[in-house]
Amino acid sequence: MTEYGRGYGSEPWHPEDPLYGEQGSSRGQAQQPPWDGQQAARYPQQQDPYAQQQDPYAQQQYNGGWDGTQGGQLPYDPYDPYGQQPPVDPYSGTSPDYYATPDAYPPPQPQHLQQQAQQQQMQQQQQYQQPHPQQQGPYPPQAEPHYDEHDGPGDDWRADPEPREPEPEHAFFAGDGGDDDHDDNDPREARRAGRERRGKKNKRRSGTACLVVALVFAGAVGAVGYFGYDFFMAHFGSAPDYEGEGSGEIQVDIPDGSTLSEMGQILQREGVIKSPGAFTEAAGENKKANSMQPGTYTLRKQMSGAAAIELMLDPKSRNGLTIREGLRAADVYKLIDQKLHLKTGTTKGVAKRDAKNLGLPSWANDSSKMKDPLEGFLYPSTYSVGGKVKPAEVLKQMVARANQVYTKYDLEGNARKLKLDSPMQLLTVASLTQAEGKYKHDFVKVARVVYNRLKPNNTETYGLLDFDSTVNYAKSQSTLDTGSVDNLRNFNDPYNTYKFKGLPPGPIGNPGEVALKSAIDPAKGDWYYFVSINPEKTLFAETNEQHERNRRIYEKEQEKNKQ
Repeated sequence: MTEYGRGYGSEPWHPEDPLYGEQGSSRGQAQQPPWDGQQAARYPQQQDPYAQQQDPYAQQQYNGGWDGTQGGQLPYDPYDPYGQQPPVDPYSGTSPDYYATPDAYPPPQPQHLQQQAQQQQMQQQQQYQQPHPQQQGPYPPQAEPHYDEHDGPGDDWRADPEPREPEPEHAFFAGDGGDDDHDDNDPREARRAGRERRGKKNKRRSGTACLVVALVFAGAVGAVGYFGYDFFMAHFGSAPDYEGEGSGEIQVDIPDGSTLSEMGQILQREGVIKSPGAFTEAAGENKKANSMQPGTYTLRKQMSGAAAIELMLDPKSRNGLTIREGLRAADVYKLIDQKLHLKTGTTKGVAKRDAKNLGLPSWANDSSKMKDPLEGFLYPSTYSVGGKVKPAEVLKQMVARANQVYTKYDLEGNARKLKLDSPMQLLTVASLTQAEGKYKHDFVKVARVVYNRLKPNNTETYGLLDFDSTVNYAKSQSTLDTGSVDNLRNFNDPYNTYKFKGLPPGPIGNPGEVALKSAIDPAKGDWYYFVSINPEKTLFAETNEQHERNRRIYEKEQEKNKQ
């Protein structure tokens, strides 16, 4: 039987097998059984119809052998434990058929070789019959792989009863490498040292993580405390404040229109108070605080909010000069002289002599017929005139303030939109609105009347403004009785709008912010006339007939007031 027909679990072939000696092959002559003569007697030689045919190779194969050393017998093959390896045909290179007859097998081997083969056979039978402790069945158990304790932990997870250690870290991340007393050649010692290093590293990492968490927590607590305190103080606590009356002396300019909060910011910036909140809190506790006016105040450094309020309410601390809206330049000069205790006309002479050096814009003085080049540029506000200030310095403050406001409202750009010749004309319209309009809530309509009368095709005034305010300016007076219209037509002055069409050569006063905005953005309407009946009522008319009716209403109102 060949190796292809035998499994590891099958019983070995035995001479007592009833199939022994069965002739199932037609090749070769019958041979005696290879074991002994008694066994051969059991299997008498049978007649083969092909037995008389001589195979020239059969005698050579079995009788002569290959090397002549063993008398035709095959040498013992240690890889064939049964000693039954069939011979190989030297010409065909194949083994006899699986079902070959007994006479096809080689002659019996020597006694010592047979005994050795039988012993190996019996040992293998006993090994197959003994069940493996972990395997049932006739198949031989697979040998467990052997791992030496010096093989290392990385080949197989079964190599070490302990859990497999992860791969060691790079020396850069592992730290100092542990103690030098360990035996590097002992894998168990290496694993133990690795666990110790990882334990130390984990402890270091845990300690670092705890420290980071603690720092973050402390920072969060500090931030919450800081902002919480700031929020609490801003909403529920008192604002930071100085104590006492302060010391030293400083002049602080409070611009026109400043609120209490804005005043507090200015005072803080100048070092007078510690915080705007302290100033507004003190103002809320003082009933007279709302009466504070813009201007220049002489105060002290590091004052409490309450002390600053009290000092600003004292008239002696106020060194400012207030210019009201619509005031003419000639009247402003007189106020400066009075404030500085100068001879009347001193400031007027400085204005005439130094007009070009006071900071006027490039578009000013565009008409040689203007009576005063500073008219319209002495902006209404409160200015500092304390100490030994000079008139020219006060005038420069006023011109600078005017430039700031006019730049803010873009007089040049708005003049082009309104189809005016220059920003000076827009400033003139604002001055007329300020002079003609008696009440600020009527300024937008008064400005529209100015623009409607400037239209050359209007059939009501035929391009004439017919304003008494321009005549009063030309005559340096202020009266409602300017005379009859016929007399006004004969008054030869470029500011006489009863005689000359269009706008006068320049502003007739210093308009305020409301009049300026009204001139830039007037109301829509076709009015040509207006008359103020009382502070709450101004009547506007589109035709002269409507205006005459309104005039009669005005006259009746004046008669009632006289009684």
